Amino acid sequence: MPENLDQFDLAILDHLQEDGRMTNQELADAIGLSPSPCLRRTRRLEERGVIDGYVALVDPAKMGLGVTAFLRIRLSSQDDASLALFEESIASFPEVMECYLMTGEADYQLRVLVPSLGAYEDFLRHRLTKVQGVAQVTTSFALRPVTYRTKLPHAEG
Repeated sequence: MPENLDQFDLAILDHLQEDGRMTNQELADAIGLSPSPCLRRTRRLEERGVIDGYVALVDPAKMGLGVTAFLRIRLSSQDDASLALFEESIASFPEVMECYLMTGEADYQLRVLVPSLGAYEDFLRHRLTKVQGVAQVTTSFALRPVTYRTKLPHAEG
């Protein structure tokens, strides 16, 4: 098991990933512990950074963000300064939901949410391609989500 987690810790993580708003009493009942040790374990997982935070998952389409684009970015140079400049710039764009430094043909992979194709064009032409060092952008648009998970799988130990 990762990070010296036992079956109770894993159960806490499973339940909180399904419902982060459940009360400590509900969590304790669900995993078969009394409330005090359940709360101690949850706090320990938070303090160790295993639980990184709590969020509400919001439906992008219901917020008017109906277009999901996946972008592969190639930079003109891959030195540390170029990577840092790109990463700093991308972090300031609220449309960029995820950004990964990649191996292979692209230097970065991004997931971008925008309200329309016109908004994507504006983002691409007036912001993303203005970032120094961006040499090539290849975009694929998602037609619909097939699988979307926020709950992590258990790592095999």
